[in-house]
Amino acid sequence: GGGRGRKGKEGRERRGGREGERGKRRKKKEKVKPTFQENVRFWIKAILVILVLRAFIFEPYRIPSESMEDTLLVGDFLIVSKLHYGARTPNTIGVPFTRMYLPGVELPQTRLPGFSEPDRGDVVVFNYPARQDVERGPISADVPIERRAPYIKRIVAVPGDTLALVDKTLILNRVEVPLGETLKQRWVAFSETRERPTARQLEELGLLFQGESMIPDGTRAFTFDGTPGGARALEARPGIARVEPWVLPDSLAFGTTPQLADPRALDLIYAPALDWNPHQYGPLLIPGEGMTIAVNEETMAVYREVIEQYEDVTVEALAGGAYRFNGVERDTYTFTQDYFFVMGDNRDNSVDSRWWGLVPESHLVGKAVFTFLSFDGWVPPIPRLGRFFRPIP
Repeated sequence: GGGRGRKGKEGRERRGGREGERGKRRKKKEKVKPTFQENVRFWIKAILVILVLRAFIFEPYRIPSESMEDTLLVGDFLIVSKLHYGARTPNTIGVPFTRMYLPGVELPQTRLPGFSEPDRGDVVVFNYPARQDVERGPISADVPIERRAPYIKRIVAVPGDTLALVDKTLILNRVEVPLGETLKQRWVAFSETRERPTARQLEELGLLFQGESMIPDGTRAFTFDGTPGGARALEARPGIARVEPWVLPDSLAFGTTPQLADPRALDLIYAPALDWNPHQYGPLLIPGEGMTIAVNEETMAVYREVIEQYEDVTVEALAGGAYRFNGVERDTYTFTQDYFFVMGDNRDNSVDSRWWGLVPESHLVGKAVFTFLSFDGWVPPIPRLGRFFRPIP
């Protein structure tokens, strides 16, 4: 009887122990389940991490136009590094994940140290610098820098460079820079007969037909956009006499219609007091921080707009070619920041520094480093798998 009692007691103790363990496990599981407050804290932390990453490390960017073809295509999604040139501290108080911000509140802005300087060939994202936008019209000077529309172009000249465009060929520091094989521009082809390739035949060569006209001697000429390789392939076809770059003054002479990125952009040409256009431009010395120039009518025709818009200086012209800067007459001026000349890789379908001038260092957002996604169209979106996680040349 005593043995059975001990066994019964031991069984009850074992059952009680197992039930106790199960109860502890249930309590542990109940403790793991997050509370409402814990969920709120988690999402606040996640949002803060995302905001810090976007503000100081990297930011995604989507290509909206053809101005960088064929390097970048409409539908490409990029990572823009803010570490390369150093991130800018915010100068507005914004609502996260929206374009809204508190008006009238502008914080002092500085740039954190980066590990490289902007250089020729870099593809950069920047805030649109000019006071006039082709599509949106005038832009108020009160719009904070970081709230201006983001643009993406390639740096072709840095401080200290002298840039010119002669028949739209880039001349940098007196050295001709040939058009890269992945870059596009407009060309004109002259046919040996009255026939020309069809638009589909041009597409097979990677060329986009733009227009045509008849020369007085009966020769047919037509314009198209494409790379140098595509232009050479067309010139090798039977019936094509020659292919050459389409240049504004020459094309007007034989009657083709100038099809620029936007006709309204003609009103924006940088330094309108000078007889420059997007194909005949400069020479222009790119200013940089600490660079000093003589002050006269010639230099002010080029740099006055830069000084007034980006250096926060009021320039007043006096009699005899003299100038006042913030009320003080000077015969020299020293720039306070670096400037860059940028162009799109699709040269004749890009509104860039040839139209609205230099990009100040203060407007640089970061360097575009690689595409992480790419889609051809949206209904339905067709992924371009070969462009996923692809470095930007």
